[in-house]
Amino acid sequence: MTSRIDYSVWDHIEVSDDEDETHPNIDTPSLFKWRHEARVERMDQFVKTGEDLEKGLAEARRKLTEAQKKMKNLSSSATDDAKSELSKAQAEEKRLKKEERDWEKKLEDHRREEKKMPWNVDTLSKEGFSKSVMNIKPDVKEETEEQKEQKHKTFVEKYEKQIKHFGMMKRWDDSQKYLSDNPHLVCEETANYLVIMCIDLEVEEKKALMEQVAHQTIVMQFILELSKSLKVDPRGCFRQFFAKIKTADQQYQDAFNDELESFKERVRGRAKIRIERALKEYEEEERKKRLGPGGLDPAEVYETLPEEMQKCFDEKDIAMLQTVISKMDPTEAKVHMKRCIDSGLWVPNSRPDEGEEKEEDPTYEELNKEMEQQKIE
Repeated sequence: MTSRIDYSVWDHIEVSDDEDETHPNIDTPSLFKWRHEARVERMDQFVKTGEDLEKGLAEARRKLTEAQKKMKNLSSSATDDAKSELSKAQAEEKRLKKEERDWEKKLEDHRREEKKMPWNVDTLSKEGFSKSVMNIKPDVKEETEEQKEQKHKTFVEKYEKQIKHFGMMKRWDDSQKYLSDNPHLVCEETANYLVIMCIDLEVEEKKALMEQVAHQTIVMQFILELSKSLKVDPRGCFRQFFAKIKTADQQYQDAFNDELESFKERVRGRAKIRIERALKEYEEEERKKRLGPGGLDPAEVYETLPEEMQKCFDEKDIAMLQTVISKMDPTEAKVHMKRCIDSGLWVPNSRPDEGEEKEEDPTYEELNKEMEQQKIE
């Protein structure tokens, strides 16, 4: 049986673009929780299946015992009815023995399957670690979100350089020695900062560095989960993690690598969301800059114009625009010109560049005056 591990801390990973404001206390989707919950659900279902098989076997054995008792009672009677009943009881016993064997085989297969199941962060600390750790973690009062935010900010301001240094390490021995020299880094704040650092690197397309820091993030995460499992201060058990991982069998190493690959995928997903959000914000800012005096976007208005009017604006040909408008339905022309003015595509009463006085088409001139009158009203 494996117990649930509390991943709630990972529900508060900040993915803001503002590094000065990054802390783990803003509600955003967890990078670990989704995968963990799915895995726990599968594990719970597997455990339930085992329990159901054990109940089925127990029930089959109970029925077999009753059948054998019945046979014993019938065998002591010499009446014809008893002999007939005994024959039926023997057939029933045979059937129940087969049923018992079937349940035993199913349970045996289930237990064999359990042994083949890959280890993960929920099961690694359940086997192979000594629990003779004296540094028992004391019960602490639950912190408020404001306290967590301030604690994270203060910690990062003081140890940011050391956290980054740890995040760039590659060798197990180097990581263990660095944490031995700086045990204050073995905490949730370091893990949270490393998560943010991974997302930042992925956004900056520094993929190799992201993968290296991701490795160290999972190292810290495994240490913290081991600490919770053993109910000790994480500073008192990180050496046990390194002792185990450095001599790990293939199953143990595969479990670590599986968590690492999953985490990197989550980071890529969060980075993609941040980039898409930043692009959307940039496009919206650019759109606002383009807005004309009437609050319309000239690019959007241009797309709604008839092809003949678009050509006029493409070639910046006022005479051509006058001609096109004179041939249009007056109501439709007014609508298009009003939108052009509101978006800034057309500026009424603007003079030609060369200062020449050009005679406007009567229809165009009348339309221009009407547009001006509408603005005044």
